[in-house]
Amino acid sequence: MALRIYNTLTRTKEEFRPVREGRVGIYFCGMTVQDRPHVGHMRAFITGDIVWRYLEFKGYDVFYLTNFTDIDDKIIMKSKDEGIDWRMLAERNIEEFFKAANLMNLKPATHYPRATNHIQEIIEMVEAIMANGFAYESNGNVYFEVEKFAGYGKLSGKKLKDLIAGARVEPDPNKRHPADFALWKAHKPGEPYWHSPWGKGRPGWHIECSAMSTHYLGQPFDIHGGGTDLIFPHHENEIAQAEAARGVKFVNFWIHNEMLNLKGEKMSKSTGLFFAIIDVLEHYDPNAVRLYLLKSHYRSPIDYSEERLNEAQSAWSNFVEFFSKLPKELPEINLSDPSLAKWVKAFEDAMDDDFNTPKALAVAFELLSEANRLFTAGDESFAAHAALLKMLLEVLGFRVETGAQALGQFVDDLLELIVEVRSELRKERRYDLADKIRDRLGSLGVLLEDTPEGTIWKLSGRR
Repeated sequence: MALRIYNTLTRTKEEFRPVREGRVGIYFCGMTVQDRPHVGHMRAFITGDIVWRYLEFKGYDVFYLTNFTDIDDKIIMKSKDEGIDWRMLAERNIEEFFKAANLMNLKPATHYPRATNHIQEIIEMVEAIMANGFAYESNGNVYFEVEKFAGYGKLSGKKLKDLIAGARVEPDPNKRHPADFALWKAHKPGEPYWHSPWGKGRPGWHIECSAMSTHYLGQPFDIHGGGTDLIFPHHENEIAQAEAARGVKFVNFWIHNEMLNLKGEKMSKSTGLFFAIIDVLEHYDPNAVRLYLLKSHYRSPIDYSEERLNEAQSAWSNFVEFFSKLPKELPEINLSDPSLAKWVKAFEDAMDDDFNTPKALAVAFELLSEANRLFTAGDESFAAHAALLKMLLEVLGFRVETGAQALGQFVDDLLELIVEVRSELRKERRYDLADKIRDRLGSLGVLLEDTPEGTIWKLSGRR
């Protein structure tokens, strides 16, 4: 079965064929970094992560981009509210993204382009759009003239007359048409700026992604992704800009994940309705969070639920328990073995159907049951089934450890809890019990050191 992907542009599932044989170029819209990364962001990033991992599993060489919008109206406003430089605000949130991405086991992108590092490419694209007659300058601003682009609305299905009738755009005396959008914004006092042919200013939001994606991936490229909230205006405008600049198709496949909702609204920085992913990971295993998100198809909305997260945590513990019983090294997988090939086919059938992770996970849980049965029965083939299960889970982005490593995080958390209880005993002057805990842990190779900042633990090497 060939891989079929739902293409937002055509509103159908299409067989995937790359622009260049054996190679795939992907651009997934990243964060506008005015605030912390939240669980809703992770849904989009995990969608891109799954697409990338599965294409590599299928044998493709993938060039993957995730950008940072590090200059934007919202960033400027937030930096003023906090009284800090806009660059400091952006860097702080980018650092937290990388911390969260590592915890969530996101594959590091081939490159993370930043808007402020690509001003030259942005200006060159704006100049090309103007030279082709699709944009105009007005008082230092440059606007895209939407009425001149015949394909405007083909991604979102929106029509210009509907935009005006619905008052979805604010009037601007600098614009020829209310729906025209900014490619370049004239400098305002107190805002950052760069020099351009139209004077001091900064790029509009939409042009940044068009310029950065085509700079690295060419045009057309294979896959562009992001949340459904970006279909209009952001991705619609990206298409208009890139195709007006170069006269050829921008992207072949558009992939959009549905929203993670909170209290009936999308989880969003702009509404203040969000849970920062770093905070959530203080309470849940990253693998459990990934499982929670992948149990729904990426095109289905999800309601944020601690009950569902707890269920995912419990479900993931079944994998942890199984892998903790296994040796650290598992045998190489022989996919020609009929007893394994059927599981691979079931997994691929699911993923080839528009990355159907709920069905792929069902295969993984069934394989877990079979591997457990073989293990209990003393059947030596359990090891091959376990190795296959590990491989399939890793294609879905789970971080899988075997043997004692599988319990690593659990052990760390347990030791932290013991240290916390011992500290409470010391505060209550119950030194006999506190010393007993210290001595018993010491005999197990765990050394406790009481410092002015609190108690720390480390392994002595004794077992």
